[in-house]
Amino acid sequence: TARPAGGSHALKTSSLIETLPLFLQLWLTFAPVADQSAQYLKASLEQINWLSLVYMVVAIPLSFGTTWMLDTLGLRITLIVGSWLNMFGALLRLVGSLQSLGISAVYPVVMVGQTLGALAQPLIIFTPTKLAALWFPEHQRATANTIASMSNPLGVLLANIISPKVAVTYDQIPVLLLVYAIPAAVICFLATVGIRSSAPPTPPSASAESSGSEPFLQGIKLLLKNKAYLILLLCFGAGIAVFTCFSTLLEQILCVRGYTNDFAGLCGALFIVFGVVGAGFLGLYVDKTKKFIEAIKINMCFSALACIAFSVVSQMRQQTVAVATVCSLFGLFGFSIYPVAMELSVECSYPVGEATSAGLIFISGQVQSILCIVLIQKLTRQLADSPFSTCSAGGDAALSWRVSMLVMAGLCTLFSCSFVIFFNTRYRRLEAEAQATDRTKLSNGSAASDQAAAADT
Repeated sequence: TARPAGGSHALKTSSLIETLPLFLQLWLTFAPVADQSAQYLKASLEQINWLSLVYMVVAIPLSFGTTWMLDTLGLRITLIVGSWLNMFGALLRLVGSLQSLGISAVYPVVMVGQTLGALAQPLIIFTPTKLAALWFPEHQRATANTIASMSNPLGVLLANIISPKVAVTYDQIPVLLLVYAIPAAVICFLATVGIRSSAPPTPPSASAESSGSEPFLQGIKLLLKNKAYLILLLCFGAGIAVFTCFSTLLEQILCVRGYTNDFAGLCGALFIVFGVVGAGFLGLYVDKTKKFIEAIKINMCFSALACIAFSVVSQMRQQTVAVATVCSLFGLFGFSIYPVAMELSVECSYPVGEATSAGLIFISGQVQSILCIVLIQKLTRQLADSPFSTCSAGGDAALSWRVSMLVMAGLCTLFSCSFVIFFNTRYRRLEAEAQATDRTKLSNGSAASDQAAAADT
């Protein structure tokens, strides 16, 4: 439904940019098969979790450079650099998985490959808001942002499906890494030859003409003085942290209660599929009504309820329908908030550059994700006996997650309530565009009057 300004070439370019995150999703390679990965790499489950956590650690300092790149160098250079880093990371992981290097070298080399992929992630993840602002008019921006943003969770969906299916046993980990390396190489080639420009020849809106006009450091200062933006930064960052914990630890949480890796992968897939569906409807609704705040507040409330429900049912045995249903509802209400919240971050912080306002929220999410995952792991305790466990890593995986899940639900509820109570803002970008439109109409009207007066004379 959303079409960029500038003709068919612009449509092809923006379509390629929108689909890039779908194929640049390496961070969850090992999480759905954590036990098999631990066996093959001769590592502990905590070390396997760090293969995902490294994405958050690297993203924190790199994100500031990414926002600068997007607002100054443009989409094209940023995306091409990201796709090359991602490809090199995928290939290095594949090489590192060959045990001819020596058992002691396998995990470190794979970690270096993950780190290269982590360097690529912010260069890709930050682009949807910038893409929507530069390529689409105001009545299509939320939908365009949704399409681009949701290609990232679709990549997560593929990871949840592909990893358990390919790596059924630990000795199939090298095959799994080959499966991920092929699309990384293909998309690198397509990005390099296919992305021709950073912006369409014709700006689709008044704000697109001045996108990123505020200097980077000045933009940071403006954001730190913006109360509404700071509330969004903290509360939505916490939402990203809960999503990251859920995606990273889902298999480890469920296997203790007797659920298989395939079922955990199914729950992850349902979470994302329903999230994408919810995001699609929410994006269309917000594009038509411009009710950003109302939509996010309602969905945050339902997300908190779903998180509480998951913390309860995930600790029960033989409740496959209940667990799958709760994961679906959690995705429907929680995951769908992401693109609308990113658009709201631009609306409440305009005229700060889109990459800067959205980028700081991403950084907040990464910082809180690290703290959340570390905290949740520390709150687990070793089980004396786990007769129903399907975790293949033995006693190292027989952990009780009951307290951890309750804490995660409590944090989700706390930040959701805080956002509902305290957040309110004007839509500054929409107001600026409306004023620009009024000035244009007034100028055109004055010119027409002058022409008519001249003709009468």
